[in-house]
Amino acid sequence: MKIAMLARNPTLYSHRRLKEVAEARGHTFDIINTLRCYMNIVSRRPEVYYNGEKLPVYDAVIPRIGASVTFYGLAVLRQFEMMGVYPLNESVAIGRSRDKLRSMQLLARDGIGLPVTTFAYDPKQTEEVIRLAGGAPVVIKLLEGTQGIGVVLADTERSATSVIEAFRSAEVNIMVQEYIKEAGASDIRAFVVGGKIVAAMMRKGADGEFRSNLHRGGSAKVIKLSTEERATALRAARSMGLNVCGVDMLRSNHGPVVMEVNSSPGLEGIEKATGIDVAERIIAFIEKNAEPGHTRTKGKG
Repeated sequence: MKIAMLARNPTLYSHRRLKEVAEARGHTFDIINTLRCYMNIVSRRPEVYYNGEKLPVYDAVIPRIGASVTFYGLAVLRQFEMMGVYPLNESVAIGRSRDKLRSMQLLARDGIGLPVTTFAYDPKQTEEVIRLAGGAPVVIKLLEGTQGIGVVLADTERSATSVIEAFRSAEVNIMVQEYIKEAGASDIRAFVVGGKIVAAMMRKGADGEFRSNLHRGGSAKVIKLSTEERATALRAARSMGLNVCGVDMLRSNHGPVVMEVNSSPGLEGIEKATGIDVAERIIAFIEKNAEPGHTRTKGKG
């Protein structure tokens, strides 16, 4: 099988692991810099070029598109889909998950547990937005943020008002969420592959840090999910339409609440915390499912 991966940094742990596993299982595996691709958008003959040459038609494509290049990355992925290449995650599904507000709306529509989330354009609504989120402390998030960047914990209503007004004056879109105090600076990541949870870990933030991201000094350990947590993670993945994702949840007094569904979850933390070969599960899923034109949306949407 010929597999392409859209990624800008071939040296990242996740990318190296996927390549190692794929080649060990007898596949050809090319890592393609997303931003060096260019497309010939012509009727009935979609093509992708890379470094001056037309790319062959691959059996499958693994999109590892950085958040900063989402727009162009999804355009390239759609071109592969229109060529009949099987995508590990479809462009439409990734687009849903990358739009924080849209993803929250879709999860809410499907009845999945969420922290109370509010959103407004007019800065005059600041006090009402904070009130609807349950009052301070609140978590303020940039809609375009990733990996904990652009996430602020405001302890008081005055500080929350100042942060919200500062973002809005800069015309930056944000959403405001209730702070789940009982989670205690920890969260759960459930790693979903093909409608099954293959691994799960609990991440805890460093001292004095409410964000639990591992690259910010957090720690991780293997965890056994409750029945409700497993069901919530699988429903969240289905709601986004993602075959592979990391579902980040908090343990609240009213059950698990989903914070984010990550369409390009890293492998290093989960593999080292759990000892599970997640990369192998991903490649095995591709082997089982990759067929020409086996794409639900075929680049539409």
